[in-house]
Amino acid sequence: MHNENWDDLRFVLAVADTGSVLQASKHLNVNHATVLRRIAAFEERYGTTLFERTSQGYRLLSDCAHVIRAAQEAEVAVQAVHRLASGGRLTLNGTVRVTSTDTLCGAVLPRFVAAMRAEEQNLAITLLSSNTHLDLSRDQASIAIRPSLQLPEDMVGEVATELGFAAYAVDHEQANWLGLSGPLSRSVAATWMDANVPAGQITTSADSFLTLQALAALGHGIAVLPCFVGDGDDRLVRLPKSMPMLSAPLWVAHHVDAVETQQMRIVKMRLLRFLSDQQDLVG
Repeated sequence: MHNENWDDLRFVLAVADTGSVLQASKHLNVNHATVLRRIAAFEERYGTTLFERTSQGYRLLSDCAHVIRAAQEAEVAVQAVHRLASGGRLTLNGTVRVTSTDTLCGAVLPRFVAAMRAEEQNLAITLLSSNTHLDLSRDQASIAIRPSLQLPEDMVGEVATELGFAAYAVDHEQANWLGLSGPLSRSVAATWMDANVPAGQITTSADSFLTLQALAALGHGIAVLPCFVGDGDDRLVRLPKSMPMLSAPLWVAHHVDAVETQQMRIVKMRLLRFLSDQQDLVG
């Protein structure tokens, strides 16, 4: 590959990774205009448009995902050349985007990011907090961390540990329950509630465990929460008689069509090790 073409590809990948020309310029240590010029040069050379310019940033067009996958493959090859030429030493750089639930992004994964940054100062990790499943095929994220009994057909991954769930309230006198809506309605906790809690006992519902935690702490009812959330809140007590302990596998996964870069493989490996060591997740 001609060096100039590879240089343009670096800019394309940076914008695809960050979704922002400004963030890409910071990552590549160049000015904003340089990124725009390189993206325009690439698009003009191949007669294509890669990104949709929106108020939220630069969004990769769905029919151009194959271009990014090919660029990622080229990046892997170039990194392999550098690694071999330098005697096998590997320096991680670039951006790896990780999506997970609001609870894990808020209370668990920041510790992982801090540990990674301490070891790999040139590697950027972007955390995307969402209880919905982002479309990994459109490069919204590289790695997904999700509690689920099984993965969707378009994803592959490994189980890091089990995520425990239990019932919590401000005291043992609570009779009403807080329901799970939206993405949480497909969780193992919602399945148990559907079978065991009468609809008339559910007063309020929410699509976030953090919202349910806040409602329970205000005395609005019993909430089913991840154990690391409920046990970490001094305002709540666990109610073992109200519900048995539940658990769901916690997966570290990626899209089946994703090109696994060296960065992705190493981040996934370290995530699996990190999460398996978090005993508070099990309950």
